Order: sequence, then C-alpha cells, then structure tokens
Amino acid sequence: AVEMSAPTMEERKACWAARDEFWQCLDRHDDDAGKCEKLRAAFESLCPALWVKHFDKRRDFLKYKKKLETEGYQPTEAAGKS
Repeated sequence: AVEMSAPTMEERKACWAARDEFWQCLDRHDDDAGKCEKLRAAFESLCPALWVKHFDKRRDFLKYKKKLETEGYQPTEAAGKS
C-alpha cells in the first residue's frame, strides 16, 4: 500500500484555492459541473482523493443547510398563526 504523506502547507493552500475556484464556478453556473470541468480537474489533481470526497460532501451539506435556511422557515410562520 502506498502511504500518503500529509500535504505540506503549500499543497494545502493550492488544494483549498482550487476547491474555492471550483465552488465559485459551480455557484456562477447553478451547479452545472460541465461548465467547470477544468477547475474540477485542477481540484482533483491538487487535493488528496479523500479530501475531494470530503469537500464534495461538505458542499452538498452546505447547500442543503442553505436551502433549509431560505425555505425552511415557511412552516413555522403558518404554525404561529394557529
């Protein structure tokens, strides 16, 4: 088994920058990953595979949370009127 050494600070910074650029691209294009393929490839090449998985899950979670924050308050208003 190939042991993966921990990324250096430079590698971590490069990974995070690639992730941020990719996520900003997704935000601009309503999550159309096809428009962000080059940035996705950079993200995958600069970040350890486990990190890519983690960040993908994190993005999904953050989007879900944001959706709850924007749409989740409606039922409470209705409940308050009873």
